[in-house]
Amino acid sequence: MRPEDLLCPTPQGLYCPPGRFYIDPLRPVERALVTHGHSDHARPGHGAVMATQETLDIMRIRCGDGFAGSTQAAAYGEPVALGDVTVTFRPAGHILGSAQICVERNGFRIVAAGDYKDTADPTCLPLEPVRCDVFISEATFGLPVFRHGDPMAHIRKLLDSVRLFPERTHMVGAYALGKAQRVIALLRQAGYERPVYLHGAMEVLTRYYAERGIGLGPLAMVRDASAADLAGAVVVCPPSALQDRWTRRFADPVAAFASGWMRVRARARQRGVELPLVISDHADWDGLCATITATGAPEIWVTHGEEDALVHWCGAQGLKARPLRLIGYGEEEGEAGSDAADVPEAGPA
Repeated sequence: MRPEDLLCPTPQGLYCPPGRFYIDPLRPVERALVTHGHSDHARPGHGAVMATQETLDIMRIRCGDGFAGSTQAAAYGEPVALGDVTVTFRPAGHILGSAQICVERNGFRIVAAGDYKDTADPTCLPLEPVRCDVFISEATFGLPVFRHGDPMAHIRKLLDSVRLFPERTHMVGAYALGKAQRVIALLRQAGYERPVYLHGAMEVLTRYYAERGIGLGPLAMVRDASAADLAGAVVVCPPSALQDRWTRRFADPVAAFASGWMRVRARARQRGVELPLVISDHADWDGLCATITATGAPEIWVTHGEEDALVHWCGAQGLKARPLRLIGYGEEEGEAGSDAADVPEAGPA
């Protein structure tokens, strides 16, 4: 079987002809399988959506009850027949509910990983590499310069600054879905017990994570806090809020930003970030290479990111590889650096 007979790139996204579905389609289609809840992958208007329960919940929170004509919850590890193919959702380690989608027919398997990371995250199930014939990998940080390191080292750097400047509010810019909740959970793992204050744009999704049993500890809203409460506090907010007049309510705030892009010092300077925190929900260069190797796939398709560098590396390992050149992914929380969609659920601060 040719891989393209099972899954092929189209202007709408990856399409499976024998199953008659798309994976993370870019525009409304009859049937969509969705890897996770970030809006560059999870778009409203489809006739039917299959995703994990958490992803369906997140789409409902972000897009409203009528985000799709019908929905079907997929359980991790449980095969489902769609047309002439079998699909199975496997954990991707990206955010809560994220999944790789395994598509199989006549013993041939393609795995569409969506976005993924191979580092520990207390807010979601860890990545499970899946043996396959073709692996479709993201490449957001697909350059050797991107090596994120230990996220807890950056959490400790944040807490060291809180201790050093107990009178200053520490504002942590973080994407509203996934990163914000991970930063809070890592703070709890590091022993931070004080309330973490939230910008209004973070409230609904963060409360949802807590309802799903993610240990986030005491949370409070900035809008309900006094100046005394916020002195020396940690505030989690959208990255765009770091340069907004909203910050004027804080006394001499420290601007921090949790992102894989903080490895690039120029990006931190451009954003006026005093405390860059290299914490990413995407695999770094070593993670991409290790995951590709773990799949055992002889053929790799690379999408959204630094495609050419990862394709070159695959070729050097004796793997057949191609860039997909799909346009429209990595434009929101995928750490592309755009502020335009940092606040998808705008609310009072």
